[in-house]
Amino acid sequence: MKTIDQQVRDFVLSDVSGMKISIEDFIEMHNEGKAILLDIRMPFETAAWGVHFSQNIPYNELPDRLDELPEDKAIVCGCPKEYRSSMAKEYLRFKGYEAKTLSGGLTAFVEYLSGGKAKRIQL
Repeated sequence: MKTIDQQVRDFVLSDVSGMKISIEDFIEMHNEGKAILLDIRMPFETAAWGVHFSQNIPYNELPDRLDELPEDKAIVCGCPKEYRSSMAKEYLRFKGYEAKTLSGGLTAFVEYLSGGKAKRIQL
């Protein structure tokens, strides 16, 4: 596995396009069994509102819980907007995972699913 320093040295601008995923593309990958949604919010946040099919690991617990993540699927990180999920995505990429940030965050995702679009997700 590359060190963090080596990954930074090897960065090219074209890498950026693959670091975010649209809601529609995530749903497609999820339905094909190629991606999971990782909700990295704190427990008090997920208790108030959550995405019930996501895997929940708070950002600050990631280093101790990496063994709970699949290595054969893309890990799509989500938080209310994109701030923490971007940090989680970078951490996971440095650890060798295929990780992406959900475009617009969980609030955009929940809004997208309203009005019957939730039927698009295979649970």
